[in-house]
Amino acid sequence: MKHPAAESRLFSLLLSTCLLTASVMVGAEPAEFTATGSDYAVASVHPIATDGAMGVYAEGGNAVDAAICAALTLSVVDNFNSGIGGGCLILIRSPEGELIAIDGREMAPAAASRDMFIRDGKADPELSQVGPLAVATPGALAAYAMALEECGSKPLSRLLQPGLEAARDGFTLNRTYLNRLKSVTKSLRRFPGTKAQLLDAEGNPHPVGYVLKQPDLAKTFEGVAREGTDYFYRGPVAQRVGAWMAENAGVLTADDFAAYEAKKRTPIVSKYRGLTIVGFPPPSSGGVHVAQMLGMLEPFDLAAAFKKDRSNAIHLVAEAMKLAFADRAYWLGDSDFVDVPRGLIDADYIAGLSKKIDPNKSTAVEGQGTPPQWRQDLFGRHTTHIAAADSKGWWVAITATVNTTFGSKVIVPGTGVVLNNEMDDFSAQPGVPNAFGLVGMENNSVAPGKRPLSSMSPTIVLDQTGEPLMTVGAAGGPKIITQVLLAIIGVVDAKLSLADAIAQPRWHHQWRPDELSFEDATPLGDALPLQKKGHTIGTLGSGGVSQGVIRNDDGKLTAVRDPRVPGKAAAR
Repeated sequence: MKHPAAESRLFSLLLSTCLLTASVMVGAEPAEFTATGSDYAVASVHPIATDGAMGVYAEGGNAVDAAICAALTLSVVDNFNSGIGGGCLILIRSPEGELIAIDGREMAPAAASRDMFIRDGKADPELSQVGPLAVATPGALAAYAMALEECGSKPLSRLLQPGLEAARDGFTLNRTYLNRLKSVTKSLRRFPGTKAQLLDAEGNPHPVGYVLKQPDLAKTFEGVAREGTDYFYRGPVAQRVGAWMAENAGVLTADDFAAYEAKKRTPIVSKYRGLTIVGFPPPSSGGVHVAQMLGMLEPFDLAAAFKKDRSNAIHLVAEAMKLAFADRAYWLGDSDFVDVPRGLIDADYIAGLSKKIDPNKSTAVEGQGTPPQWRQDLFGRHTTHIAAADSKGWWVAITATVNTTFGSKVIVPGTGVVLNNEMDDFSAQPGVPNAFGLVGMENNSVAPGKRPLSSMSPTIVLDQTGEPLMTVGAAGGPKIITQVLLAIIGVVDAKLSLADAIAQPRWHHQWRPDELSFEDATPLGDALPLQKKGHTIGTLGSGGVSQGVIRNDDGKLTAVRDPRVPGKAAAR
């Protein structure tokens, strides 16, 4: 007998797919979401950010300059997703073939403690998601500055200009921005600085078409443009935030800002069907698990499965997702603080995981695997994505975040900066799910100066000769990891264009809860057979948002933006 809840979820899926309420389908006018050129390309979730990046390109800037300009501009026009009050991971491939990973992940304050969110023996999710205790030390701006120093050609002051202008002069609110505002209005009203900047005089969202000006944020951008990152980390911004936290029972201090450092990491490099997959190491879990899942899938003929019976391909991919997320829950954390085994991407270990996949039925995954030398061989101690590339050979993937919508909901008066709620990405209580339903264990518990585990997965794919073929990344919490996986196998195995691979209806499994979820636009023939294989079927309220750039056979670059949200892909 089917469980009533499972039947309800399946009915919901069937109803939504029959009604075809979603407009996102493979082949749904992908040209609208792409741009191709010979010199450079960029894609982001907002036209103002993409246009800013194109302006930098036109002045001779490289893809690193362009991508960072877009990211900084998104701090203003897309600040419910990302911003200088949050963090980022940056992956770069230079014209000489050097692979560079820059970690701008947020850090727990020095006064943070393992049980800081425990009340009466239980984790209180409100404390780690909204308000002063939810905020970790921001790292995005420090990472952008490091990337520019090492790989850029334009000054930070120039790259701040489009965002500064949008904050000072205002930008027109679209429906996406307002929907996000409306979803958290009650929480935003709690904080005077946030209410004054984002809501009207009565504390309600502005109407569509309203021109939102953020003068305090413009002043912060002006200060950074004038004085550099010290204005943020050792000057007025840090001082204002520290003072506000002290008055509002927070633990983040000006000293935490001053102590923050972006870090260079060693990228994760793996192989898939002759291609080289370059991912981000811990505290990102994405690089490890994209490599794991691709390795698990390589023994299977996915190309034939996609061609003959798409539901069989979906099943194989879902089983790989499940095994990877079980490992994520137990093993992953900040490798500067805890032991994260390199054996998670060991070929023999991955082959063993692959053998657990039954092509005919769903297999229960009770827990994590045991990678080889897990004690000895260790990694060295809501979100948006920007993809950029140029003909000089620079390829860039930046994923940035403040975590959930408008982060902690806190804007400290005088700064204009939306502060993150990345403390919720720690395991507030090992074994208890966070805002995304993810279960974490001791390796991701809170500790002073520690960086929380992230799903951000900026990825660069190299062809058989070692030349860049594609860069892709995504937003959407744990769905980031599975989106990147689906984009890669969509191009490599399903033989889709990158535009169609990003537009295709998505599916997702994160081990706990044990549910295979589909976007509303999924064809019935893809989803229905999966229940017969033993999967519990559910709906995916949001499949996330991806961006990418691919090099075509003729050498031209095509930028692709996700059709699920407003955005812009541009190229020349």
